[in-house]
Amino acid sequence: MAKLLYRLGALAARRRLLFLATALAVLAGTLVLAFGYAGSFSPGHAIPGSPGQVALEKVDRHFPGASGVEGDVVFVAPNGARIDDDAVVKQMTAVLERMRTVEHVAEVGDPLDQVSEDGRIAVATVGFDLPPGTEVDPELQEAVRATGAGYGGRVLFGGDAFEEELEPFGVPETIGIGVALLVMLVTFGSILAAGIPMLTAALGVGGTAGGILLATRLFDVSQNALTLALMLGLAVGIDYALLVVSRHRAQLARGLGVRESVALATATAGSSVLFAGLTVIIALAGLTLAGVPMLTSMGLSAAGAVTVAVVLALTALPAVLSLAGERLRPRARTRVTRSTGLATRWVDLVIRHPRKVVVAMVLGLAVLAVPATQLQLALNDNGSAAPGSEPRQAYDLIADAFGPGANGTLVVLVDGANPNATAERVIGTVEGMPGVAAVNGPILAADKQAALVAVIPATGPRDSATMELVGELRTALEPLGESVAVTGLTVVGLDAVDKLNGALLPFGVVVVGLSLLLLLVAFRSWTVPLKATAGFLLSVGAAFGAMVAVFQWGWLADLLGVPLVGPVPSFAPIIVMAVLFGLAMDYEVFLVSAMREHYSRHGDAREAIRAGSRNAGRVVVAAAVIMITVFVSFLFSHDPNVMPIAFALAFGVLVDAFLVRLTLVPAVLQLLGDRAWRLPRWLDRVVPEVDVEGHDMREPETPVRVPELVG
Repeated sequence: MAKLLYRLGALAARRRLLFLATALAVLAGTLVLAFGYAGSFSPGHAIPGSPGQVALEKVDRHFPGASGVEGDVVFVAPNGARIDDDAVVKQMTAVLERMRTVEHVAEVGDPLDQVSEDGRIAVATVGFDLPPGTEVDPELQEAVRATGAGYGGRVLFGGDAFEEELEPFGVPETIGIGVALLVMLVTFGSILAAGIPMLTAALGVGGTAGGILLATRLFDVSQNALTLALMLGLAVGIDYALLVVSRHRAQLARGLGVRESVALATATAGSSVLFAGLTVIIALAGLTLAGVPMLTSMGLSAAGAVTVAVVLALTALPAVLSLAGERLRPRARTRVTRSTGLATRWVDLVIRHPRKVVVAMVLGLAVLAVPATQLQLALNDNGSAAPGSEPRQAYDLIADAFGPGANGTLVVLVDGANPNATAERVIGTVEGMPGVAAVNGPILAADKQAALVAVIPATGPRDSATMELVGELRTALEPLGESVAVTGLTVVGLDAVDKLNGALLPFGVVVVGLSLLLLLVAFRSWTVPLKATAGFLLSVGAAFGAMVAVFQWGWLADLLGVPLVGPVPSFAPIIVMAVLFGLAMDYEVFLVSAMREHYSRHGDAREAIRAGSRNAGRVVVAAAVIMITVFVSFLFSHDPNVMPIAFALAFGVLVDAFLVRLTLVPAVLQLLGDRAWRLPRWLDRVVPEVDVEGHDMREPETPVRVPELVG
């Protein structure tokens, strides 16, 4: 692998203009096509074949449009008036008449059918002739909102049709890029060296965004897929380029020629980038195993972003380094850098007291993981939106006026012979059940072959009690036969939550097994994989614990601007596990491969730990700080679906890089000694040889003492 990458790097250095022109042409072409042919994102959480989804499709056949895209129109009476006053009714009627003339508005309900007890609030339903799960364009949303002009009170629009669409990239993310650039300036001491990773990362993010927008025309892509892909693509794009640039400048400082150094950096650091990137890609692609289309689109989009980052790091980046030429060659000083000296002192402290460090780290991280035992999952809705947003205000008004369950009505479908009589039996069974606030219906279909019964839960759609109620309803109605099914958009969402709950443990087993196998091949050691996997589990446990403490328990929630404290988004834990696994393996590869290189040359296990930490520690620290900065910047986007993921990843990277990889790993390796780098003979014969760090492509032996690199 290293020899192949060496030839690729050498070719990119020689044909630098061709490589750069190709990268720019692909980017430009992708963006042009995206702007001209992009589709729309899918906000739905449907799982094909799930009980709720199958029943919802039957509802659409018997009640055309009933399972389509709907929104709520909330009327608040003017001060001193009631909603049923003649003057107010006249104004509402005028609004509804204007609304019916808007293109794609198929049906508008009567607000007087749902009036609060105090007579102050009424709610009408507006249905659109769009396929179920379709995102309503902002232009159509604004056209409907405009019909409320002239009403004397307040008119608010909410529900699925008026979900707030947040920008995937804004001011906080831009600030995060600025901080990442500052970190690289401190790391390299050179504006040019710091700017190159930003350039290649920007190319990757642009290409990824264009590709995802094009994919929306052909596939169902979740609204959050683009944000996740941009967040991860930006972070790994900078980090992978950082590793290659660091290796290239270190080689230039030792006197190598530019083209030779570019090829060698691509072979050595590029091998690490390729291996580390593959671990992230495989973990993200593994999200398809959950069988949830929303999660599949998020995983594949993020995997695509990482793929683009790896490809650019191995092709466009060597061309840019060659183009920069001698301007990247640093001035060498004989003294050790302050950061390298700090890393050396830290690792010396760790390996002097390895048992104490291991016990302290394991116990401390176990304590951080304790809140994870209380993890609760739900799907976000408008109740999770920013408190000042219109959809959130409409959601809260409906909950206050009609109870929290009014925002998540459950539907019981009865189809087959004599559906009206069966529906009456459904009502008799459901009424009085614990957790049921009200039962409405039945509504008979025009074809006389089906009926609907509406069940209003006593709890909101994100409450775990509502999920329990759905299970109890299905059990209670089972004696009525297969012609009775519990469905509705709320039920479809809850089925998705249940599916994701069941997928978390199997996915975790797959990820752990994958990490063991990959690291066994990479380092030809059985202890390194076990130690790395145990460290990953500690990191992900701490990340889950912090996520629960902030977003579910409310610790620091006000400071961070969390819009609603409660269950975390159901897809957040599995996304965090996949991404953090990949990043943890990145740091493991960067750090342990440097230790293994020294051990393979000198056979001194203790000095290998010191030399590896000294040589790779600064890159790991810089990479981790950049990752944390990027993730924190997305945290302040205040997107309720993205915030828990961004926070957990930032906290997880902090724990994994500084507490696990730079502290726990050296301590464990010190306790293992030479045993850390050996394989049993029988295993050594079956494990394939993979040169992850390009050992066969190394320069001649260089002193252990590394000179400081300055611009």
